[in-house]
Amino acid sequence: MEPVIQLSNIRKTYQMGAERIHALRDVSLEIYRNQYLAIMGPSGSGKSTLMNMLGCLDSPSGGTYMLNGTDVSNMKDADLAYIRNKEIGFVFQTFNLLNRSSALDNVALPLVYAGLGKAARRDRAKHVLESVDLGDRIHHKPNELSGGQRQRVAIARALVNSPSIILADEPTGNLDTKTSHEIMSLFDELHKAGNTIILVTHEEDIAEFAQTVVRLRDGNIESIQENAVRRTVN
Repeated sequence: MEPVIQLSNIRKTYQMGAERIHALRDVSLEIYRNQYLAIMGPSGSGKSTLMNMLGCLDSPSGGTYMLNGTDVSNMKDADLAYIRNKEIGFVFQTFNLLNRSSALDNVALPLVYAGLGKAARRDRAKHVLESVDLGDRIHHKPNELSGGQRQRVAIARALVNSPSIILADEPTGNLDTKTSHEIMSLFDELHKAGNTIILVTHEEDIAEFAQTVVRLRDGNIESIQENAVRRTVN
């Protein structure tokens, strides 16, 4: 089985004045379809840089990144933007919703860039919102929704283009424990439905929901461990 993501000897170096910062050092990693993976590491370990690399938000200084069989390592920004919109659904800690737009319009936004007509966009956005139990909130704006509901809108937006990968950056970071568990339960359902999920987190209890935990330190992969018993929401 071909991996959805194949990183080979990925390096990322930043020039900060006279100093060179090695954020990633020869990172190699394979992620397969329907895998549920958590990326962990202390501050400065390289996990944010790795997330940006996986999400095609940044390009490596060296090495190769194959995404669904396409080499995206040296793509130009416009081509990376197209790949991001087609292949990757993003979920952020801060939700990143448009405050003046309804849940429906927020979810439909990626479909504008995909070139769908207005009616088709609204139909698909409504369907995805219903799939995350927000069918009765489609016309509400973010300030009319709870934190958990706002994150569900963000997840629906991530799903609306049927991406091959869902990339979630600290998705429970702004939520209380009960709401965090509700969101993790939703991710579990998405995984069972066949989605590939990559979760970036600093919380051990959240990482326990994943199948595989990748730990970074000083720009290197320190370990890759399988969760023998995955945590579930009771």
